[in-house]
Amino acid sequence: MTASITNDRPSAGEGQLDGPLIVTEDAALLDDLLRLCAAAGARPEVHPALPERGGGWETAPLVLVGDDAARRLRGATRRRGVCLVGRDQDDPDVWQRAVEIGADHVLRLPDGEQWLVDRIADVVEGVGGQALTVGVLGGCGGAGASTLACALAVTAAKAGRRTMLVDADPLGGGLDVLLGGETVKGLRWPAFAESRGRLGSGALEGALPELHALRVLSWDRGDSVAVPAEAMRAVLSAARRRGGVVVVDLPRRIDAAVAEALTQLDLGLLVVPAALRPVAASGRVAAAARMVLGDLRAVVRGPFTVGIGAEEIARLLGVPLAGELPEEPGLARDDAPPGARARGPLARFCEAFWERVPAGGTA
Repeated sequence: MTASITNDRPSAGEGQLDGPLIVTEDAALLDDLLRLCAAAGARPEVHPALPERGGGWETAPLVLVGDDAARRLRGATRRRGVCLVGRDQDDPDVWQRAVEIGADHVLRLPDGEQWLVDRIADVVEGVGGQALTVGVLGGCGGAGASTLACALAVTAAKAGRRTMLVDADPLGGGLDVLLGGETVKGLRWPAFAESRGRLGSGALEGALPELHALRVLSWDRGDSVAVPAEAMRAVLSAARRRGGVVVVDLPRRIDAAVAEALTQLDLGLLVVPAALRPVAASGRVAAAARMVLGDLRAVVRGPFTVGIGAEEIARLLGVPLAGELPEEPGLARDDAPPGARARGPLARFCEAFWERVPAGGTA
């Protein structure tokens, strides 16, 4: 019995499977494993025993061995990524069989189904390093957080980084509007509001509008839709698995969904206008955000009031200074997206920021 399940996904490469190798003659177990592969978007190869050389044992990114097939794999070349799968919860000999075939994991169905779907999906998506995820929130109304979030995403994409911009503020008017792409086809937040569990990162990226070489998850023009924390977790987790850079525009009011977003950030930028009242308001926002977010930094935006400098503002807020952002006249009247002016203060700030904080790490 040899079979394969195919779909229209491109091949992973010559001699390389893009899905798991399944080794079993148990028809019922095979049905379960094929169902879980389908749920993860995987294309498996199926064999009743150890395949001949070149048949997937050496090249498959994951091998799922049924309990019935373990004895037929004794003596096989040891490799990583082997999982022994069965149903008997009380089998006393399962660990011995796992050692004999060099299995990394022992899994009992149906209890381990979600873990296995996640593991298969990781294989299909080629999960590597997580995206550097930066959140931007305003210390007060009109601070310019959305503008900075867009500019950070635009400059990251312009530098050749895989970039996704997530609008987490349902009352902000939509970042697709700010980027001039409100009519561009693609899914908006209402399509993901009921998301639970795991989203396919490739499917998420492909479903979103592409604007200025980056993907944007924004809001539509309909009624405001509440996004539960579970949906925020699913969307941001999928976005991060694609690698590169994820920029999240956050509201000042921290509810359950925003708190979930804060937990997914590598660092946060608090935009603070350089004036006394905005600084006072920003203190409350900073205190709330720091209860969840470990790395919060201040971006102090001009024009600067005489007698209060950026370093002093950051000290008053109790956070490090990420930098000063000078005023950019005419920005609101620009047809180009924020950050597109190559010599503008906003673009220069963002380019310097990405140089200091490269994708894959923080500085």
